[in-house]
Amino acid sequence: MNEVKASLSRRTFLAGGAVAAAAAGLTLAGCGGGGSTDSKPAEGNSTPAAEPAKGGTLTGGCAYTSTNVNPVGLNGGSALMLAATWHVFEGLYDLDLHTYKTYNALAAADPVKVSDTEYEVTLRDGAKFSNGTAVTTADVANAFEKNMLDATCGAFLSFIDSVAAKDDKTVSIKLKYAFDALLKGRLSVVKVFPASLTEEQLKTMPIGSGPWKYDTVNGDDGGTIAYLPNENYTGSLKATADSMKWSILLDPTARTTALQESTIQVMENVPDANGDQLLAAGATVEYIQGFNQPFFMFNTLKAPFDDYRVRQAFYYAVDVEKLISNQMAGHAASITGFLPEDHANYHKAATIYKYDPAKAKSLLKEAGAESVTLTLVVNNNWVKELAPQIKNDLDAVGINCTINEQKINWAEYAASDSALAYDVMLTPGDPTCFGNDPDLLMSWWYGDNIWTQGRTCWQKAKDGKWAELQTLMQSAREEADAKKQQDLWNQCFDILAEQVPLYPLFHRAVATGYRAEKITGFQPIATTGLVFLGASATA
Repeated sequence: MNEVKASLSRRTFLAGGAVAAAAAGLTLAGCGGGGSTDSKPAEGNSTPAAEPAKGGTLTGGCAYTSTNVNPVGLNGGSALMLAATWHVFEGLYDLDLHTYKTYNALAAADPVKVSDTEYEVTLRDGAKFSNGTAVTTADVANAFEKNMLDATCGAFLSFIDSVAAKDDKTVSIKLKYAFDALLKGRLSVVKVFPASLTEEQLKTMPIGSGPWKYDTVNGDDGGTIAYLPNENYTGSLKATADSMKWSILLDPTARTTALQESTIQVMENVPDANGDQLLAAGATVEYIQGFNQPFFMFNTLKAPFDDYRVRQAFYYAVDVEKLISNQMAGHAASITGFLPEDHANYHKAATIYKYDPAKAKSLLKEAGAESVTLTLVVNNNWVKELAPQIKNDLDAVGINCTINEQKINWAEYAASDSALAYDVMLTPGDPTCFGNDPDLLMSWWYGDNIWTQGRTCWQKAKDGKWAELQTLMQSAREEADAKKQQDLWNQCFDILAEQVPLYPLFHRAVATGYRAEKITGFQPIATTGLVFLGASATA
C-alpha cells in the first residue's frame, strides 16, 4: 500500500555550546550563537535514540485556545484540542506528524484486503481505555459512524460505505470505491473512544486509549490542560513522565517570557521578532517549512469578487517576497503551486503569481473593475502583521482597502440563503494537522462542506468551476494508477491556481522554541500543535 508523504525542510538555531551538546541529533554549524542546520526528520515514530529519563513533568506553552475537547470531528478543527487528542486517543492507525507516515496504533497490522472495496483490520491484543475497559470493535465502529456524519471530517471519510464489528477482534471496512493508496492515512482521522460515553462526557472529559489521559481541561486563554499517564496503555509510545501540563498563552510575549524563564520546556509559534531574544536566553528555535499559510478568502457570490480575474489581481498586486523578507524574516516559501515544492505530489501550477502591479491593473480593467472599494477582514492573530503592507499594495493598483481586524466569528460565514456580507478575508490555515495527502488537503477547503457552502460560497458560483473540480477529485480518488492519479491532481491544482477562491500567499515555516537541556526526544512539527509523544523531561 503506497503512502503519500512529504519531506519537510528544517532549520534549527541553537544558542551556546552546552545547549548544542544537549540537543541530541542536531549539528551546530558555525559558532557564537546561531548557526543553522538542515536535517531530515527521523523516519517512523519520533522517539529518542537513548532510553528516556522517567519522571518529572512535560510542559508546553500553546498559542491557540479552544473549549472543544470532543474528539469527534477532529475537535472542529481546533489546533489546540486536536494536538491534545493526539496524546489521549488512538486511531486504528496514527500519523507521525514529523514524517506523515502511518504506524499501527489500535490496529495490530496493516489492513487485510478482502476485495478492492473491503478490508479487515484486527485490533492489537490488550488495548484498553484509561478507565481499564477493553477497546472493542463496537467502539471502533461507533467512532467511525459518528465521524462519518460529522460536518468537519465527514468529507475525509466519504469513500467509506460502512464500518462494522465482524467479531471481537476484527473490524470490517467496506468502501464505496477502491481507495487503496490513501487508506491507512485516512483511517487515522478517526480517534476511538468508548461507545458508552454520553455527549456530555465527550464534550467535557472524554477518555481514550492513548498514552496520556486528561486530568483537568481548561482551553481558555490563561487556562491549563493537565494530563496524567494512562496506566492501562499498551501501545508503543508509553508516557515517560509523571505528568504533562500545557499552558494556554495566546499572547506571544507571555509564551516567550515563559520559555525564557524555563517555566515551560516548549513554546509553540515563536514570533520572528522574538527569535533572537530566545536564542540569547539559551533556547533552541527551530523552523520547519511546511504547508502552513496565510490566504485570501473571497466572497465569490459578491461582485466584483465573483470574477476570477479580480481575485487574481489581488495576488499580482501584493509584493509577497517583501512580506516574506520583512514580516516573516525570510521564514517562508513563495507559492509556485498549491503544495510546497518539497511535497512528494508537488505540481508547478500553470498560473504562478509574481509581484506585477501592471498585470493586476490590466486584469481589473479587463474585468471592468478598475476602482474597487472593499473591507478586508483580518484575523487578529499573526496574519495581522501582514495587513498594512497588503493594504498599501492593494491601494496602489486601485483596490481601495479598509482593514477590519477582528477575532473571526466563523458562525457568521455559515451557509446562507442570502449573500454573505463580507468582501475578502485574510486569515491563516493548515489542514496538514489532519493529514498530508493532496485529496485531504483539497477536500478541507474546496470539498462539499462549510468552506464552499458558506465562507467562499464557491459551490454556489455560476461559473461551474467548483463542480469541475469535484469531478476531477473524485476521478483521482478512484484512480489506481499513481501516474494517472497525479495527472488528475495536477489538473485540480491548476484550477485552484487559476480561480483562487481561497489560495495561499506563501507557505510559512513554523517556528517552535524549546529548552533542549530540559527535554529529550522532542521534535517540532511543520504544522500547528505540539507533539510530546516519545519525549521526556530531563530536569
